[in-house]
Amino acid sequence: MRAPAFVRRFRFFGVLTVVSVYLLILVGGIVRSTGSGMGCPDWPKCFGTWVPPINISQLPADYKEVYTAQRVAKNKRLATTLERFGFRQVASNIFAHPTQYIETDFNPVKTWIEYVNRLVGALIGVFVFLTAVLAWPYWRRDRTVFWLAFSAFILTGVQGWLGSLVVSTNLLPIMITIHMGLALLIVAILIYAVERSQRETVEVERSSEAPIAAGMSGWLWLLVLLTFAQIVLGTQVREQVDLVATANGYLQRQTWIDQLGSVFPVHRTFSAVLLLLNAYVVYQLYRQPNRRLQRLATVVIGVIVVEILAGITLAYFSLPAAVQPVHLLLGTLLFGAQFVLLLAYRHTRKTVGQAAFPRVVA
Repeated sequence: MRAPAFVRRFRFFGVLTVVSVYLLILVGGIVRSTGSGMGCPDWPKCFGTWVPPINISQLPADYKEVYTAQRVAKNKRLATTLERFGFRQVASNIFAHPTQYIETDFNPVKTWIEYVNRLVGALIGVFVFLTAVLAWPYWRRDRTVFWLAFSAFILTGVQGWLGSLVVSTNLLPIMITIHMGLALLIVAILIYAVERSQRETVEVERSSEAPIAAGMSGWLWLLVLLTFAQIVLGTQVREQVDLVATANGYLQRQTWIDQLGSVFPVHRTFSAVLLLLNAYVVYQLYRQPNRRLQRLATVVIGVIVVEILAGITLAYFSLPAAVQPVHLLLGTLLFGAQFVLLLAYRHTRKTVGQAAFPRVVA
């Protein structure tokens, strides 16, 4: 059954936007691994211009004092707002952060790495907007698709605002964690919108398939949530790595792992738990007579194996900078693949009817 033109257009831009978000996550990982997060001390401009400088001679002699003062003033307004809403602890953490009053030395390479990150983010904003516009035909057919696309657009704007706070707070850890969590939420919303938009065109194809076993939705939700938590833990480990790297002047990388706090061993142990849980769920899905679920299960187990290998490389080979963004990207890809698998399983269950198999139990 050939999908209508508006469905194909929405699916194309929806998939393009999801891929672009993952590209931004990769670029963001490169920003972090190269220490370029403060390559531009202001937002949305970079050193007060839309085209960043390439030489320190283009900056005033007191540029550090100027941008520190601007950042502190913005943070005071933010802290006042947070206190007004009852978030006094978060407000105090902004000014308790050790790098709050430290301005990064100008480095043209780091400046342009961060600037490219912002350009990619702006491009994604355009893609999300187009996806929301192309979702308008669903207003009469399936309003959930429209609201999902519109929500992704609104949250992308919020994400841009959070990005400005990440800069103004000089990479405050809690802001980085929230920034990553919201990125994953946007990915999930876009994936759900694209998957739901295709339902009418695939139901005929799947209606002849054999029914699949019940009882896996809970397991799949568990995997998605645990992977989300693992990514958050990984973000906190990355924050500790940044502090250790700064304290060591970005030298003696072989000693950094030993200087990390308690979050790192928890993150490392949790990866083994995730591998076992994913292996169990994949095994159960391989037993089902549905090729699409089997293919998606293969993708999930493949991504988590490569992700763990990247983590081992980081832990035992002195945290090579080139592997850090790859490790982050694989973690977010795993989250996305698990969410697609969850949606596919739930929709397949509804499409082919109630299962003729016994309920899956642990």
